[in-house]
Amino acid sequence: MSITESPFPAHNDYGNDVHIVKHADKTIIIVGTAHISQESVILVKTVIEQEHPDCVCLELDDKRYQALTQKKQWESLDLKTIIKNKQLSTLLVSLLMASYQKRLGGKLGVTPGAELLMAAQTAKDLQIPISLCDRDVRITLRRAWKSTSFFKKGYLLTSLLASFFDKSEISEEKLKELKQKDVLSELMEEMGEALPDLKRVLIDERDLFLVEKIKSSPGKRIVAVVDAGHVAGMLSKFESDNKHAISEVTLIPPVSKGYKIAGWTIPLLIIGSIGFIAAEKGFSVAGDNILYWILANGIPASIGALLALAHPLTTLSAFASAPITSLTPVIGAGYVTAFIQVLVCPPVVKEFETAGADIGSFKGWWKNRLLRIFLVFILTGFGSAIGTWVGGYKIFKNLVG
Repeated sequence: MSITESPFPAHNDYGNDVHIVKHADKTIIIVGTAHISQESVILVKTVIEQEHPDCVCLELDDKRYQALTQKKQWESLDLKTIIKNKQLSTLLVSLLMASYQKRLGGKLGVTPGAELLMAAQTAKDLQIPISLCDRDVRITLRRAWKSTSFFKKGYLLTSLLASFFDKSEISEEKLKELKQKDVLSELMEEMGEALPDLKRVLIDERDLFLVEKIKSSPGKRIVAVVDAGHVAGMLSKFESDNKHAISEVTLIPPVSKGYKIAGWTIPLLIIGSIGFIAAEKGFSVAGDNILYWILANGIPASIGALLALAHPLTTLSAFASAPITSLTPVIGAGYVTAFIQVLVCPPVVKEFETAGADIGSFKGWWKNRLLRIFLVFILTGFGSAIGTWVGGYKIFKNLVG
């Protein structure tokens, strides 16, 4: 197998964004693109039409492909199921990333992912099979989240949110630079070396996954359309056989035993302390501690719901659920209140479609009912966390006092 990084011969000179890889009996033509570049859209269409390959590989998974090709994608999104499966934070990060790309894409006058959509449409017109070669985005996001430490999670979210509320204009020089590179790579560069584990999951693991999926795609002549930010890493991996690593990079790391133990320790200590207080100081004193626990958890959680402008029933559910959910790591008050908010105040399709734009303004988070669900989730969960520490401190103080 050999790798050629130079452009095609003169009669097929597509430029430096196109690379040829020879693997076994396959000729793989890798087209490096930028998600917000009109030049990439034209290049992809040109390469596929002129090469007419046996297969077109796309840097998409099934979920992202459906989202890109189906205009009415939001109508099939079941928020209640997402909340039940505890995937609300994953959806929020997806929206944040999509919003960032859309904001930059708007500066260039092109829809994010237009080059992938063009590749799919061109392949369909020419009756060429399509192979979706990227890892499931849900696995990528969950592995990224689990690989990031608690403090670096805060840094990541702060960096993302700051970029959305930044209204400064992007210079012409910056726009020209963005045309030549992947937006995800741009984000990684902005974060520097602060998040190496995140880069490993978002970039390096996907380089490996993409290469192995492309290798196994049908046909002897293949055109692969991928982000320019992945090309260098992919080219370095074609010479190696990494099929054995696929199962490893598609595995969602389980919750550590230490975290599970810690999650149950505080509730058991609180319940045990109340029981001990009842035995030593009487049921009346224990009852006072229980009441304090209910108020310490319910009030901050309710305030969080009020700050999110949640429905009155959601606010009541915050007060009722927080004292209970604080005693179990299985589910948090944020998930309970988000579920109730969806039931009593569901977002309409239009709000799903405008969420990417609304997410960039403070007012938009409260105006858009989809984003308000995230506010309910975050603020009631934060209030419940405060209540757990305040209530727990009071009970432990009474235990030793």
